[in-house]
Amino acid sequence: MTEEVIFAGFGGQGVLSMGQVLTYAGMIEGKEVCWMPSYGPEMRGGTANCIVQVSDSPISSPIIGRFDTVVALNQPSLEKFEKAVKPGGTLIYDSTNIIDPPKRTDIEIVPIPASEEAVKMKNTKIMNMIVLGAFLAKRQTVCFDSVLDALRKVLPERHHHLLPLNESALKRGAELAGIPAAA
Repeated sequence: MTEEVIFAGFGGQGVLSMGQVLTYAGMIEGKEVCWMPSYGPEMRGGTANCIVQVSDSPISSPIIGRFDTVVALNQPSLEKFEKAVKPGGTLIYDSTNIIDPPKRTDIEIVPIPASEEAVKMKNTKIMNMIVLGAFLAKRQTVCFDSVLDALRKVLPERHHHLLPLNESALKRGAELAGIPAAA
């Protein structure tokens, strides 16, 4: 099994965090992993993306141009990366923030109203975990419990009181993708 995914959006949306959590979860499971972030010079509002590879076998190169999954959190990212999904792959996007939805018919398209759900859950910063939950449900790259363990490692200690909220967000994302989270 090899999963090649790109998470893309504006800086401040938690794009790099999603990739980092997935990468740590892969490491916890003893898989080969690669995390390659890319972001503009702006602190918030600029573009950001990260490529993550999780594999049962060695990864030959961190540089790839076609992905099993694209996760797009804004319109510019969708427009830039929709064509980079491999035929038969998956495109997950935040339907709250994207006005012009994807048009391809040779991939699975998964709209998730993540920003809207984060507002309902009273914390807009968990939007990325809602989307990550949808990704986990659809792609099953790593186990849900490994992601929770990874969150404990990635989140600074001072934010550990937010772990239950993040777990709820992951589960809600899985539900929105049509698959209840196992955990």
